[in-house]
Amino acid sequence: MTLGPRVLKTGIAVTLALYICSMLGLEPAVFAGVAAVFAIQPSIYRTWKQLLDQMIANTMGAAIALFAIHFLGDNPITIGLVMILVIALNLKMKMESTIPLTLVTVLAIMSAPGNEEILFTLNRFLIILVGIGSAMVVNLVILPPKYKKTYLEKVHAVFQNMSLLMRTAISNEMTEKSFQAHVNKLNTDIQKLEDQYKIFDEERGKMSKLNPLDVREIVVFKQILKTLQQGEQLLENIDEHYFQSQTNDLENKWFDEYLEDLVKYHEYLFLKYEGKVKENDYYSEFDVLKNSEAFFKRNLEIYSENEDQRLRMMIIVSSIVEYTFHLRRLNQLIDQYHKVAERKGKKKKA
Repeated sequence: MTLGPRVLKTGIAVTLALYICSMLGLEPAVFAGVAAVFAIQPSIYRTWKQLLDQMIANTMGAAIALFAIHFLGDNPITIGLVMILVIALNLKMKMESTIPLTLVTVLAIMSAPGNEEILFTLNRFLIILVGIGSAMVVNLVILPPKYKKTYLEKVHAVFQNMSLLMRTAISNEMTEKSFQAHVNKLNTDIQKLEDQYKIFDEERGKMSKLNPLDVREIVVFKQILKTLQQGEQLLENIDEHYFQSQTNDLENKWFDEYLEDLVKYHEYLFLKYEGKVKENDYYSEFDVLKNSEAFFKRNLEIYSENEDQRLRMMIIVSSIVEYTFHLRRLNQLIDQYHKVAERKGKKKKA
């Protein structure tokens, strides 16, 4: 098990919040720790948004709690109704992530002894602000998120797994248990990659002044994700339809070799984006879309007599065509990105 930056930052934020409360004499400091735990987010923008949302939600919750105590009392039924109202308002304002901490605030205020509700509320509110503020500071200063590095590391991990599955999908060399384990991991990792891209895109749109990102590179990253998603879809279609098509050894060889070519081309594009390979004449002249169209026509002719086989193979080969389309699109975007970067580099030297 690996301890990621977010885990470490959560621990540091909680410690900082508890120390600040201790120095300011704010009790109980545990609420600051709870607030810090909820406020730590995977990006600077989300932490900032969480800070604002928590302030709004907690202010609203505190106001409702004080109103309910003054007019309805603090009996269990009233507390339950206030909880329901606060949850409903948070959902209405699309602040679902603030619900747990807001409910803690409301419960703490409504359990205040005697007539000390106002002071008690201010105390709890300050404690929670200390926790949220500590999380914000820690996320900005300690191990700030490295979006590009994290994204590319996940991309490489996903591709390595996908290329293994693609190379063995037709040859059927892996055991069923091992193949399924790799497929499940691929599905999970692509979902994580989608989440990572959303964070990346959010940061570009909302925090561009604080953390400037190259828009063209973001477009390349989006296409990288799209290409991997299409590769995953191709594998799903092969698993569901290929072996039910009753192919012979020669046809298996055609598919296996063609998928091998596509995986090598995909790998070449990653290395090309990173500037790790020279221009390759073979891949420069490799019309991946034209090749896939020819492959498509050949397979339709082979299976034209058997309706079920033809339909199944149409699904698989059309997935191959779409995968190759996105590979070609990725190649075009990488070329555009490098040309612009090269022009900028020349301007700086001049």
